[in-house]
Amino acid sequence: MITEELIKIMNIDSTSGMEAELSCYIAEHMYVPGATLEIQEVGDGSTNLFFKWGTPEIIFCTHLDTVPPFIAPVLADNCVYGRGACDAKGQIITLVNVCRGLHSEGESNFGLLLVSGEEIGSKGAKAANKLIKGCKYVIICEPTENKLIKAGKGIQLYGVQIRGVSCHSGYPQFGDDAIDSMRLFLNRLAAVDFPPDQILGSTTYNIGLLSAENAYNVLPDLVNFKIYFRTTPASSHLIESILNGIIDNRTTITKIREDEPFYYHYIEGFQSDIVAFGCDGPCLTSLGKCLLYGPGSIRVAHTNDEFINVSDIEKAIFDLKQIYKTIRG
Repeated sequence: MITEELIKIMNIDSTSGMEAELSCYIAEHMYVPGATLEIQEVGDGSTNLFFKWGTPEIIFCTHLDTVPPFIAPVLADNCVYGRGACDAKGQIITLVNVCRGLHSEGESNFGLLLVSGEEIGSKGAKAANKLIKGCKYVIICEPTENKLIKAGKGIQLYGVQIRGVSCHSGYPQFGDDAIDSMRLFLNRLAAVDFPPDQILGSTTYNIGLLSAENAYNVLPDLVNFKIYFRTTPASSHLIESILNGIIDNRTTITKIREDEPFYYHYIEGFQSDIVAFGCDGPCLTSLGKCLLYGPGSIRVAHTNDEFINVSDIEKAIFDLKQIYKTIRG
């Protein structure tokens, strides 16, 4: 049952911005006994699905979208491979089965929230945060290797634009190479010694969405890229001033998004860890205390080899029911 349902939803392309088909499939065809369904408009054409048993005081939550590209599922050796296997369609199937189990055991006043746009700015979570009232706990399901997480790094996303002067590449002395200026900027950034954090460790960053539209025989006069930082309490307040300190008059930086490092609610009796990835938790502050747990490994998420072991889903179903009953009291 778990494998069949997972493969069905993984065959639906729900890369960010294309969640509508998956949302409709779950709403119309997924067996979710005893629940009433509230469909939340996010504001960009996408929707959240909020299944409710009674008046939810504890909500399980994960996301509908996956990072591109779409990769169809393959079953091999009790593992399901493909896009969304662990991030986060495996989480959806886990939580649906948790909720089915709790309902069959007579539990009530809990919910299942499936949000859109997690991978592109937590749009669905921000909408849900404004709409849902009266919740005491939200349990986020992301690939954490069946560990209950104590803390996670924050993020800061910046847009960088570096200007130069175009010229014929045979005569570079008459121009100003924006790519070379980018290299010098990144060298200065690489020389920064970010302070380590006692719990979350080092601060890291990566470059993405790099573009310079010049012809191959022309010095570029413009280069754009994004810098994505994974921050800690020791570094999060320093990033913007550090960037402003290493730019020159040809460079412009713009902060696009920031989520602070986050401490999750933890209960004893479960294997624990910290994580370097962000999730919807910081955007769901109105839903009460936040816990983070799920099957699968973030190390294979967003890769061509993404997979999840079905036995890890089965363990997660058992653990999440225990977590629920512990915090319910």
